[in-house]
Amino acid sequence: MNSTPTPRIGLEQWRALIAVVDAGGYAQAAEALNKSQSAVTYSVQKLEAVLDVKAFEIHGRKAVLTPTGQLLYRRARALLDEAGALEKSARSLSAGWEPEIRIAVEVLFPTWLILDCLDRFGAEAPDTRIELIESVISGTQEALLSGHAALAIAGSIPAGFTGDHLIRLRMVVAASPDHALHQLKRKLTLKDLRAHRQLVVRETGQIRGARTTVEATQRWTVSNMSSSIIAARAGYGYGWFPEYKIRDELDANTLKALPLREGGERFIELYLVFADRDAAGPGTLRLAEIIRESIAGSCRKHATAAR
Repeated sequence: MNSTPTPRIGLEQWRALIAVVDAGGYAQAAEALNKSQSAVTYSVQKLEAVLDVKAFEIHGRKAVLTPTGQLLYRRARALLDEAGALEKSARSLSAGWEPEIRIAVEVLFPTWLILDCLDRFGAEAPDTRIELIESVISGTQEALLSGHAALAIAGSIPAGFTGDHLIRLRMVVAASPDHALHQLKRKLTLKDLRAHRQLVVRETGQIRGARTTVEATQRWTVSNMSSSIIAARAGYGYGWFPEYKIRDELDANTLKALPLREGGERFIELYLVFADRDAAGPGTLRLAEIIRESIAGSCRKHATAAR
């Protein structure tokens, strides 16, 4: 039976070698490691003696890596990185962090913001897998009700659940500048909208409720927001969109807000909802905290820019 050989070089010796390279010399490495220069020199010399290699050559007052030393340096850095990651994983496991977290997020929520939150969380808990469920209305609620998601960013709080308000999004109804509705050259009514095709994003849940934003009997239903934006830009219909998602199109005049006589803007409130707040693990609680912090930071940033 084969057994794994016991390493003859300890992590501190590898750390000394790396410090000499990164700091640019033995004296600088000693200062960086808060050790005496003789201790750093001894660690590197012992490493060379045990392995029977020459890691450095002295050129003047500077220690320069040999080709063998370059290989050792690369492998040692990978070894220390892996050791650090292992310790971080152990700390996460000892804290009881979940191996996987599922979060359902309304497609109206800024994609860049949720990805930034997940990246921040991943830096703290790299071994916790994340499943991001991009959902629409009833799909978000079903993910909570079925227990498929531990956390959700939803447009409403289902009965029996608790949640906190996260963000208010401005919705605008828009179409291509060449669309027939814009050619009317006047304020529009809901009756005008009903005479034209509306672009709608399909709910992801099995049970679909009434859609209060559907004004037209003639409509196209697509599976994602990007498809509806592309269709609107091409002149195939009009749709309601979060203003931030079509800001570039509005600025470039490839989409233009329709001038409704009334109700030309709507607001969507989004909430952070736990499937079971009392049973939520430390990872889920931390992810929720990161999302709240990111929302608050984003709001402060936009408020400052608006001054």
